[in-house]
Amino acid sequence: MKGFLLALVVLSFVLTANGQVKRAVESIDAPKAIGPYSQAVVANGFVFTAGQIGTDPKTGTLVEGGIAEQTEQVLKNLEAVLKASGSGFDQVVKTTVFLADMNDFAKMNEVYAKRFAKPFPARSTVQVARLPRDAKVEVEVVALVRTESGSDRSK
Repeated sequence: MKGFLLALVVLSFVLTANGQVKRAVESIDAPKAIGPYSQAVVANGFVFTAGQIGTDPKTGTLVEGGIAEQTEQVLKNLEAVLKASGSGFDQVVKTTVFLADMNDFAKMNEVYAKRFAKPFPARSTVQVARLPRDAKVEVEVVALVRTESGSDRSK
């Protein structure tokens, strides 16, 4: 049943002006969007995710704990969105990390480094004045979509 539901995560297809198709993606294993945006959009062989914060998709609230726990949940949420998009962490080419406090960089980086392998994606990390729900960290990614055969497009 869950596999069937995951197959239904694609919400819409939109034909762009140049005839290319883009599709919005929604994963039932990631928190619902808290605004008028998609969890991810797939276009031209790429996945563009919305920023994810450390919200538990089951409760709809931020996970308890500090930056490490929130970063771990952020990455779980992104993993679910990437999977629903036909991608994964091994296909990520760029991340942007938003921190409420740059003093949390080392702890965030420790958790982050466990989820990515060489060659690491390009990354920008910035401190921001405030994040939704007063989260400590938010991450967005750009990734390649696997081909129909499931092969790695980056090779």
